[in-house]
Amino acid sequence: MSKTSLTHPGKAEADELLARKETINQVFSLFRVNYHNQYHSAFGDETLLSQAKRLWLEGLERFDNDTILRGAKRVLETSDYLPTLNKMIRCCEGEPAQHGLPAAYSAYQEACSAPSPKAEANWSHPAVYLAGKQAGWFMLASNAEKTAFPIFKQCYEKYCEQVLAGNKLSMPELKALPEEVGEPLSKSENQKRMAALRKQLDL
Repeated sequence: MSKTSLTHPGKAEADELLARKETINQVFSLFRVNYHNQYHSAFGDETLLSQAKRLWLEGLERFDNDTILRGAKRVLETSDYLPTLNKMIRCCEGEPAQHGLPAAYSAYQEACSAPSPKAEANWSHPAVYLAGKQAGWFMLASNAEKTAFPIFKQCYEKYCEQVLAGNKLSMPELKALPEEVGEPLSKSENQKRMAALRKQLDL
C-alpha cells in the first residue's frame, strides 16, 4: 500500500476539533462586536476569555458548527445582552414549534382525546404519543386533569428535550394484519382459555 494513501489515525479528530475551535472563536468575535462594553466587562483578561471558550466548547459539543453559528445569529437578533451558555444552547436548539412540537397542554389534550388503537391515531408529533404511552393511557383516562397533566407534562418534556437535542423520534412499527383470519373459537373453547388465564393470573 502506498504511504501517501495512509491517513494519520488522529488527523480527522484533530481537524474536527480545530474547526470547532474556529467556530467558537467566530461566535465570540460576533459577540465582541455586538456587545462591546458587556463583552469586555465579562472577559476582561485572556484567562477569563480562554476559560469561557473552553466551557462553551464543551457545552455546545452536541451541535454541529453550522447550528452553533445560526444559534449565535439568533442571539444577536433576539437579545440586547451578552448571552449565557444556557441562553446560547436554547438558541441552538430552536423553539419547540420549529420542530413541530405542540405546547405541553395542547399535547395533553391531544393524548387524552386520541382514539384507540393509539398507535394508529393521527398524531401531531411522535413525542405526544410516546409521552402518552409512558404516562399511561389508563392513567390519563381515569384521572382528573390536575393529577394527570403534571405527569404527562413531565414525560412530554423529556421527549421534547430529545428532539431539541437533535434526536429523531419515531412511531412504533405497526404489524400488518394477517391475510387469513382463523375460525372463531367456540364458546366452550373460549371458556377453557378464560379459565386458564384466570388460573395463570391467580384470579
